[in-house]
Amino acid sequence: MRFTVSQSSLADALAIVQKGIASASTLPILSGVLIKAEDGVLEFQTSNYTISIRHRVAARVDEPGRVVVPCKMLASITKTLPDAPVNFVVEDRQVSITCAKSSFRLNTLDAVDFPEFPTLALERSVELPTDILSEMVSRVWRVTSTDKNRQVLTGVQMTVENNMLRLVATDAYRLAVCDTQVETSSLEGSFELIVPSDAFNDALSIAPAHGTITVGATDNQVVFMAENTTYVARRIEGTFPDYKGLLPDTCSTSVNLDVSSFNAVLKRVTVVAPSNSAVRFDVDTDANTLTLSAYSSDQDQASETIETAVEGTNCMVGFNYSYIFGCLNALGHEKEITLELTEGRPGVFKSYDKINYIYLVMPVRV
Repeated sequence: MRFTVSQSSLADALAIVQKGIASASTLPILSGVLIKAEDGVLEFQTSNYTISIRHRVAARVDEPGRVVVPCKMLASITKTLPDAPVNFVVEDRQVSITCAKSSFRLNTLDAVDFPEFPTLALERSVELPTDILSEMVSRVWRVTSTDKNRQVLTGVQMTVENNMLRLVATDAYRLAVCDTQVETSSLEGSFELIVPSDAFNDALSIAPAHGTITVGATDNQVVFMAENTTYVARRIEGTFPDYKGLLPDTCSTSVNLDVSSFNAVLKRVTVVAPSNSAVRFDVDTDANTLTLSAYSSDQDQASETIETAVEGTNCMVGFNYSYIFGCLNALGHEKEITLELTEGRPGVFKSYDKINYIYLVMPVRV
């Protein structure tokens, strides 16, 4: 086996497929990258039996073949190489790598032992704008649960119907709903899927920033395809909670908030209470103010008042401030949000723009 590939293409390919290697495994083969060389194309594959990633690049192939090389080691070597052609020669279970004046020799693994890439017989698929889907996933994927006993809550529900794309995630303490209008001419009817949150985020992170990405499903897999990259993960089976009934139709109090200012105030107030996650919200509709207060177990306290537009009745409610920060971090470049409150009920943060965002958080005792 003998081939030559540019350093930049090799580095990019390894950065993409490296997400598919097993972080801790007793099987050495799962820490390797399978490289197939034939007909002017290199195909890189990784797998940890939960996800599988494949990426193709152009190369000069002088002698076709297959080889498995330790992925992290090869990626570390490639990062240090100059921007020049990288030559690979495989002989006697070893691979010789040369680039400019540098040379390396690595032991290889038996390609026969490498897992087969999944057969992709898509039942349904939809083509979506990569940048919009990436933005939406960044707003919801951290809201999912980490409890493996509630498998459905570890995923993000994706629904596409009538050109409306919606993502929903919850961990039973908070709920994030994100939707927008998209062009889905490739889709007939509706498309619904529960995607593992980490896989959703990883697949979008290695896809090209612009263009489109195809999201598809088999009977037990979710598949992402963008240009020369294919990402396959296990599909989450089950019924997602009926979240629509959790979203209140009305509220007693509405508060307009500048995201940057509100975030700064929340950071200052919560400094005194690192071990007490509760922060108190007091709304005074007569004064048009929102006061945030936090208390430590040692009776330390802090409060700050924000002057803002308020509608409705006076209200007091407590929230876990780490969940509020989760909402603010997800909003990215948004300037303003609306907080809707009803005493003793969940708080609802809303942002309406090209991408609509609703974030519901359960109250806590203060």
